Amino acid sequence: MAAVSRRYDCSEPMERTRGIAEAVSAVRRGELIVLPTDTVYGIGADAFTPAAVTALLEAKGHGRDMPAPVLVGSVRAAQALVEDFGTYGQDLVDEFWPGALTLVCRANSTLAWDLGDAKGTVAIRMPLHQLTLELLKETGPMAVSSANRAGAPPARAADDAEAQLGDAVEVYLDDGPSGDGAPSSIVDLTGAVPRLLRAGAISEARLREVCGVLLSDEDEPTADADEPGKTDEPAKADEPADAEEPAKADESVKAEEAADAEEPAKADEPADADEPAKPDEPAKPDEPAKPDEPAKAEASVKAGETVEKEAAKAERSGDADGSA
Repeated sequence: MAAVSRRYDCSEPMERTRGIAEAVSAVRRGELIVLPTDTVYGIGADAFTPAAVTALLEAKGHGRDMPAPVLVGSVRAAQALVEDFGTYGQDLVDEFWPGALTLVCRANSTLAWDLGDAKGTVAIRMPLHQLTLELLKETGPMAVSSANRAGAPPARAADDAEAQLGDAVEVYLDDGPSGDGAPSSIVDLTGAVPRLLRAGAISEARLREVCGVLLSDEDEPTADADEPGKTDEPAKADEPADAEEPAKADESVKAEEAADAEEPAKADEPADADEPAKPDEPAKPDEPAKPDEPAKAEASVKAGETVEKEAAKAERSGDADGSA
C-alpha cells in the first residue's frame, strides 16, 4: 500500500509530463497506478510482476478467478502476447484498434507472467487515448482493470477512482472525465467462432458487420447456421430419407418377383384341373401305333399282339388317367 498517493493534473503540460514519468517509475517498482482510458478509468500494474498483479486484484476485491486484462501500446506488442488473432481477430483489430474493444485470445505459452487463473488466455486491448498510449510505450504491457471496487460502478473520473481505491494506489493521473463512461466490448476469440462476452461501447451489430458471424449468450451453437461444423446437420437429417428409398425400391422389386413367381403357378392350376379331359384327345390313344417309336413297335411284333389288343390297352390307359 502506498504511504501517500500522488495525483497529477494532466490537463497542465508540465504536470502531465511529470505525472507520466512518476507513473512509469511506480509501475517499474511494482506499484499500482490509476490512469485514464477512452472508456473508464483503470487501475494498472506491470503485467510481468506477479506481486503487482496480485496487489491489483486485492485492491479491487477480486480473487484469482477474475484475472486482469492487459493494455498494450501497439498492435505489434499485442501480437507478441497471443498465439494468433486468427482471421476474425485480425479484422476486428484492423477496424477497432486502438479503441473500446477487448479481445480474449490464447496467450503465448512462453510468457512468464501470472494474471490470475486465466486458463491459458488473455484479455487484451489497445486503448484510444493519447496519454495512456504514451505511458504504455514506456512501461510495456500493463495489467489494467476498471478502477473500482468489486460491485461498485466503474470510475469515470479520477475523483471516483480515488474515493474507492484510496492509498492502495501510488499515482493518480487525472485527465478529466473519461469517454462516455461505457466499458469496452469483449469478444472471445478462443473458439472457432467469435463470441460476444460483454456488450459495451461497440454495439453487437457493428461487431457483426466486421467479422460476419458473432455468437452471444442468446445464441445456441447447435441452432446457428454459421457456426463451423453445423452445416452438416441438415445433410444428416436427410440421410434416413435417402436410406429408405433404396429399401422401398427393393421391396417393390421383391413384390414384383413374388407376383411373377405366383402367376405361373396360378396359370398351371387350370391346366391341372383340365387334365381329366386329356383322355378325350385322340392323339394319345394313337401314340403306341406311331412308327417312330421303335420300342413299342418291336414289342408289338415280338408279342404277336394284334391291333385290337393295342386298342384295348389304350382304352384301359385312358380310364386310369381319368381317375387322377
